[in-house]
Amino acid sequence: MTGRGRGRPGHDLDSLLRIAAVVFHERGYDGTSMDVLAQRLGITKSAIYHHVSGKEELLRRTVDRALDALLAVTGEPGSQQGPAIDRLRHVVRRSVHVLVAEQPFVTVLLRVRGNSEVERDALARRREIDAFLGKLVAEAERDGSLRPDLDPALTSRLLFGTVNSIIEWYRPQPGLDAEQLAEAVTRLTFDGLRNPSAQP
Repeated sequence: MTGRGRGRPGHDLDSLLRIAAVVFHERGYDGTSMDVLAQRLGITKSAIYHHVSGKEELLRRTVDRALDALLAVTGEPGSQQGPAIDRLRHVVRRSVHVLVAEQPFVTVLLRVRGNSEVERDALARRREIDAFLGKLVAEAERDGSLRPDLDPALTSRLLFGTVNSIIEWYRPQPGLDAEQLAEAVTRLTFDGLRNPSAQP
């Protein structure tokens, strides 16, 4: 169901999903009830049911929002065209933008463990992304752009583990917007910490 609800003004599907994502993160899916969500939103349960059929649909929509955004990155021209190292850098940069823009939703996605059909479906879609990234890292290693002495799967996990860790600590602040954060992450992961002007 879509459109604005009949509850308090401003509580449309988007704001409902954002609050649901925050509460799922705080209390866990099993610890979140429709009563809790209604109380947090300041609306009735019937207003929530105007938008969704229940808590399971809320979870599905929450994780799908994150997955749709991340999968869209893998289909962008910058992820599909050019040298593998440039495509990989593009995916990292754009993934940071997605994590900042969709932080509550990505946070829930990264917490799912496959305890329900919705979570298992989400994990299957995550594996599609992981497979794409693993192939991209392997290609960059084969063409000599990345160091060849590390397993591509390990490199991919370490690289995107760094990206995913952003959800744990990032909060919008002056001097560190999404683009500045993406630039910092790509410089660190691709160029390392060593000062290029320092003596070896």
